[in-house]
Amino acid sequence: MLDNVDSWYGDPTEAAKRNIDSYTELRADVDALLDELIEKFYAQVPYADHQRSSNDLNLEYYKRHNIETILRLRRKRTIDALAIQYFTKRDPVRGAQWAHYVEDEMLHDGWFAADLEKVGVTKEQIYATEPMFTTKLLTGYLQYGMEFEGSPLALLCSVYFVEYVTTQTQPSWVENLGNVLGKEKVEGARRHVGTDLEDAHADFVWGVLTSLIENEQTRSKVIPHMRDVANLWVAYFLEIFSSVVKNDEGDSSPVDEFSGAKALGSQFA
Repeated sequence: MLDNVDSWYGDPTEAAKRNIDSYTELRADVDALLDELIEKFYAQVPYADHQRSSNDLNLEYYKRHNIETILRLRRKRTIDALAIQYFTKRDPVRGAQWAHYVEDEMLHDGWFAADLEKVGVTKEQIYATEPMFTTKLLTGYLQYGMEFEGSPLALLCSVYFVEYVTTQTQPSWVENLGNVLGKEKVEGARRHVGTDLEDAHADFVWGVLTSLIENEQTRSKVIPHMRDVANLWVAYFLEIFSSVVKNDEGDSSPVDEFSGAKALGSQFA
C-alpha cells in the first residue's frame, strides 16, 4: 500500500464503523460446516480420537503433536504481525484490538513446552525439531493471503477455525489426557483452552473477520478458506500418524514419500 492520503483510513473511529455487520447467517453456515467436519474427522481420520478417548496413550504421538503445536504457534505469530501492519493502515481501532489478542496468544507455546517438560521433552529438543511438511504448507497458505491477496482474510478464517474447533474438541481431549497422564501434566493445555473459552475468543475473532468483508466477492471467500484450512489440518493429522504411529507400531512398509501430497489430494473438506 502506497503512502497516498486518498487510500488511508482517515478518522480511525470512522474506519472502525465501516463494516459492522455481524453476518450471523454466514457464521451459522460456517459453524454448521465445522461441526460436520469435526464429526467427519473423528470418523475418517486415523488416530483422530486417540487423545480424546484412549486409555493406552501413545506417548510419542502425544509428544510430537505438542511439539508441532509449539512450532506452529511460533510461525503463526509472525503472520499475526503482518495482520497488525495491515490494520494500522486501514482500521487502527481493530489493529489495536488484534494486537491485544495477539499479545494474549503469543507466548502460549511456553505453556505447551511446560507440559512437555513434565513428560521428558526439553526445550532444546522442541526447538531443534524440523516442522512438518503440512505445517509449512499452512504457514505458506496464510502468508500467501497477506503477500499476494493483500488481505489477512485467510489468516482470520484460519484463526476462527482453530478457536471454534478448540472449544468443541479440546476440553474432552484435555480431560482424557489429564486422566491418563495426570492432571498436573496438562496444566498448560488446560490453561490454553480455558483462556479461549473464558475470553470468548471465537466471538472476538469473528468480529474482526467480518470487518474484512466489503462486498459479496469477499464474503464468498470465507467458506472456501474454511475448507482449505480444514484440508491442511487433516493433512497434518495424516502426516503425524504416518510418521509417528506407523513407525512406533513397527510397520515395515516403505516410507511413502508422497504421503503429504496424497493427504491433500484426498480433499477431506
